[in-house]
Amino acid sequence: MERRNVIIDCDPGIDDSLALMLALASPELRVLGITTVCGNVPAELGAANALKVLRRMGRLDIPVYQGAEKPLAREYVSAQDTHGADGMGESWIEDVTEAEARPGAVDFILESLRMEERVSVLAIGPMTNVALALKKDREAFRRLDTLISMGGSYKSHGNCSPVAEYNYWCDPEAAEYVYRNLGAAVHMVGLDVTRKIVLTPNVLEYMKILNPDMGHFVEKLTRFYFDFHWKYERVIGCVINDPLAVAYFINPELCRSFEAYTEIETQGISAGQSVVDGMDFWHREPNSRVLTEVDSLGFMTMFLSRLCGGTEAEINRTLRQILVEQGGF
Repeated sequence: MERRNVIIDCDPGIDDSLALMLALASPELRVLGITTVCGNVPAELGAANALKVLRRMGRLDIPVYQGAEKPLAREYVSAQDTHGADGMGESWIEDVTEAEARPGAVDFILESLRMEERVSVLAIGPMTNVALALKKDREAFRRLDTLISMGGSYKSHGNCSPVAEYNYWCDPEAAEYVYRNLGAAVHMVGLDVTRKIVLTPNVLEYMKILNPDMGHFVEKLTRFYFDFHWKYERVIGCVINDPLAVAYFINPELCRSFEAYTEIETQGISAGQSVVDGMDFWHREPNSRVLTEVDSLGFMTMFLSRLCGGTEAEINRTLRQILVEQGGF
């Protein structure tokens, strides 16, 4: 099996932590490093949380690089109201002492693009680090294989404003710069599909049956998230956005998508909105691949089998009994 080189640029974050766990449990991926950006939590705290996940997965050999501490052009607003003061659902997991995060996320991204073959970037937080790297050396990005961005939305409503998804709202200037200057399609894993990926109490209980140790760890991470989703969105369970970006990178057949030209709004009450020209009004060259539909059962089968063990066939059969069709909200 050919393993794909990947950098995971993230802001852990509950769902970022789950995404990292899925990536580390996937033999198709060779994780070159993890870079952190201010988003759900400050970049320094995100780096500490990434190390906690690496320790949990027995992969402290993978380096963690701390990146941007503020957006390109505006005041930083974290999402610790959603993810907890510690960013990991106020689980207060003990800090890692066996390894340390390093400075220089932007330089690590660029050096990896220059030196390694076919490097992809999974940007599951605000795209500040990616924008800074692109500004510094656009030529290096000619060697980029794929850029996956968990962010934005097409027809779904926002999650931190009526129209904006948090990662793009946190640093819209960065997202706008990347879409406008990358020179390749940004794969937009937005709220249209991630809202269909809900970790329900039934699925969590099944995880605890499959693998009690892992299931209880996921429960510890997500309890705060469950409470938040019920309080603010009346969802029984929690939306786990970021793991879908990893799963889609591994198996694009999980989602349906189309190519379109996309711009990110940076001003006023619509800041952070991803404006997708799905009807080709502007007649501009597509700069994005926009995900519109997802196989929720296929995703959950991958997620549980890799984190908890068991065969995909057995897990798929059981999930069919306990999954409710996600119609979005």
